[in-house]
Amino acid sequence: MSLLQLNNAGRRFGHITALQDVDLHLQAGEVLALLGDNGAGKSTLIKLLTGVHSLTSGEMRFEDHPVHLRSPHDARTLGIETVYQDLALIPELSIARNFFLGREMTKRIGPFHFLDRETMNTEATQALHAIGIHIRDANEPVASLSGGERQSIAIGRAVHFGSRVLILDEPTSALSIGETRKVLSYITAAKEKELGVVFITHNIHHVFEVADRITILHRGEKLADFATHTVTPDDVAQMIMGECIPNHLLKTKE
Repeated sequence: MSLLQLNNAGRRFGHITALQDVDLHLQAGEVLALLGDNGAGKSTLIKLLTGVHSLTSGEMRFEDHPVHLRSPHDARTLGIETVYQDLALIPELSIARNFFLGREMTKRIGPFHFLDRETMNTEATQALHAIGIHIRDANEPVASLSGGERQSIAIGRAVHFGSRVLILDEPTSALSIGETRKVLSYITAAKEKELGVVFITHNIHHVFEVADRITILHRGEKLADFATHTVTPDDVAQMIMGECIPNHLLKTKE
C-alpha cells in the first residue's frame, strides 16, 4: 500500500494543460526524486500534493483512502510538509519563532495569553538536535545564519511537523559543498524516520546519493519511473533532455 498516490492526475488552467494523466506513488521510508526540465510540470505537481491547486482530473489517495486537498492546511493536517526554495522563513525572527511559525506555543497568565518563548526555545533545540541539527542559540535571529543553516532550520521544522511526507523543492541549490552534504544527510534522516520524501532537484548526482526511485516528467506527462540502481546519471540526463527512454532501459521500465 502506497503512502501517497496520484492516479491519472491532471491539472488544467483554462485551455492550458499543465499536467496530464500522471501516476505517482510514494512509500513510507522512501526517497522519490522528481526530475524534469523547466516547464516539465514539477511545480504544478508539488502544488497538487500540497493543496495549493486541486486536481481537474484523476484522483489522489493517502494511505489508500481518496483525499481532496482544498488548501495547504489540509495537506499539513495529513502530515505533508513542504520546504520551498524561498524557505518561508522570516529573517528578523529567532530560530525558535521561525520553527513554530503559525504554530506558536502560548502560556496563560490570568486572563491573558503570552508567547511561551522558553518552551519554544527548548523544544525547537531538542527537535533539531534529534535529526542532527545543532544550533548555538534558539534566540538567534535567522538573519545571522548562513544559507545552509537556514535550509537546515526549514528542513528540521518540516521533518518535525511533517509526520508522514516531506517535499523538498531544490534544497541544495546555492549551497556550499559542506552545507549540501548536511542537507543530504537530513534527507537520509527523514527517510530513517519512515517519512516519505519527494526530492525535487536539478542535480542528478545528489539524486544518486539519496534517492531510492526516480520519476521523470516531460511536458506535463510522466515519461519514466525507475529504481535508482537500475539507471545511470547519463541515462537520467538523456531522459530529462529528451522524450525517449534509452533502448537498453525499455525492459526495466516500471
